[in-house]
Amino acid sequence: MQLLLRLIGTAFAIWLAALWVGGIEIFSPPDQGNGAKIVVLLAVAAVFTVVNAFVKPIVQLLSLPLVIVTLGLFLLVINALMLWLTAWITEATDYGLRIEGFWAALLGAIIITIVNWALGIILPDKD
Repeated sequence: MQLLLRLIGTAFAIWLAALWVGGIEIFSPPDQGNGAKIVVLLAVAAVFTVVNAFVKPIVQLLSLPLVIVTLGLFLLVINALMLWLTAWITEATDYGLRIEGFWAALLGAIIITIVNWALGIILPDKD
């Protein structure tokens, strides 16, 4: 149940980023309704979660010197790259996430991080 709530929260964060940032777009075939867009958001959130679980730790470890030198600011760049990688993976289908440029990815990653942080406070883990 906790995983489903986190997935819905991530989908909500991606939707807000697409709503607020001009270069981020959730796309699906035009003949589909709003239900299809929700399914696309959940699929993009699932891909984003998998990318963050498997790729992000490796990238963070390899870029540790840059993270230390920039006092952690390079983590924002890593988050943007993970969002951009998610868009690249999902663009291979007719459904997915489209990001136009690095700055849109950076702004979207900041929004997604803030929304997920706020949702983590509202829905804490049951550890």
